[in-house]
Amino acid sequence: MYQYLIVCPLVFLAGFVDAIAGGGGLISLPAYIIAGVPAHFALGTNKLASAMGTTVSTARYLKNGYLKGRQMVKMAACASIVSLAGSAIGSSLSLMVSEQVLKNLMIPVLPIVAFYVLRNKNLGSVKAKEPLPEGAAFAIAMAAAFLVGGYDGFYGPGTGTFLILILTGAARMDVRKASALTKVINLSSNVAALGTFLFNGTVQYGLGLTAGVFCILGHYIGSGLVVHNGQRIVRPVILVVLAILFVKILTGN
Repeated sequence: MYQYLIVCPLVFLAGFVDAIAGGGGLISLPAYIIAGVPAHFALGTNKLASAMGTTVSTARYLKNGYLKGRQMVKMAACASIVSLAGSAIGSSLSLMVSEQVLKNLMIPVLPIVAFYVLRNKNLGSVKAKEPLPEGAAFAIAMAAAFLVGGYDGFYGPGTGTFLILILTGAARMDVRKASALTKVINLSSNVAALGTFLFNGTVQYGLGLTAGVFCILGHYIGSGLVVHNGQRIVRPVILVVLAILFVKILTGN
């Protein structure tokens, strides 16, 4: 019960944040560690809940027509396949790393990833740039899907934010298309990683499924705010929660 009381509210918040601007793993993965879940099980259980929530926000983006057009549909389909491969490789590698190393990774990784999540003060409100040629945008999206998908399988926090920054910056997509494509890629990487962790028996089903319900609720509310331009509330939420979690990780309390 102690684990559920810690994990479920934070996973709800993580889903809410992740649906709007990415970076939900910054909140959810430390939550499992703080609740006493072993590191490999934390990764696997987090992927179960995350996959459930990401499915909802992805469906909501698609329902609102964020991936209209032949080019975007083709890009999303190919990026999903590439992300599956990258994530499968990343999650397999993570199982080769010791529990203690994974826990220790969180101390330097969290502030670095948080920096990239928070460096854009208008997170989620990137101005549209002149589009790249179709081939160039496609190549950048595929490279991002593989590399960031691999990172998502191995560790995960900040995956959505990294994808949004790459797709809006390097690939010059508008933020709504980038957000929708990010969710498609992220869902694929979650599914591939989850399959690897399930196969290796590193998932706590009861906690993961329960947290998944909270994650779904967070993603549903958060993705609705994207549709209604509510992105700016994310920054202060991430700052407060990250500060609390990081102090708890450092102190071990």
